[in-house]
Amino acid sequence: MTKQTYFVHESSYVDEGAEIGSGTRIWHFSHIQKGAKIGENCSLGQNVNIGNNVFVGNQVKIQNNVSIYEGVTLEDYVFCGPSCVFTNIINPRSEFPQKGAEFYRKTLIKKGATIGANATIVCGVTIGQYAFIAAGALVSMDIPAFALVMGVPAKIRGWMCACGRKLKLPVGQLSNENTKCQHCSCRYQKTGLIVEETTGG
Repeated sequence: MTKQTYFVHESSYVDEGAEIGSGTRIWHFSHIQKGAKIGENCSLGQNVNIGNNVFVGNQVKIQNNVSIYEGVTLEDYVFCGPSCVFTNIINPRSEFPQKGAEFYRKTLIKKGATIGANATIVCGVTIGQYAFIAAGALVSMDIPAFALVMGVPAKIRGWMCACGRKLKLPVGQLSNENTKCQHCSCRYQKTGLIVEETTGG
């Protein structure tokens, strides 16, 4: 018999067929559904639901009261704040149930991105690596890497370093500039709405 290398609180349920990586911790009243794959050293808070066939990478933190539905992928090091919301059907109706691929849209949250508390992510979008979604924001379009977005609907209000500090880069699409993070000294180049980490002076 293989020794279990992850922790599941006694009040939580893990369906047969789910895969959970070593060092992951699943806390009170959570449910991991069939076919879900959760990586290593993740933390799932109270009342978290991981839907069928959802993929969660390594070192992901999912705070209390979050549901990750089928079609959502979280890459490594993603942070999901308390009560943030994901969807997977673009135009749901109770009276007229939608079935089939045309109604379900996939959502990709790339490495290191942060989703703030009570933010809503409408299905079908990609959130770029290390993007930062502010608390309460409504995201209904793709978000570029390193972007800081706020509001309803969410708009780009700045740019963030991978370490989580705001960068001194202009917001506008037509502006190009480079900068260095004042905290960790990582360097970035902005070209339009594309921000990339660079090396060297």
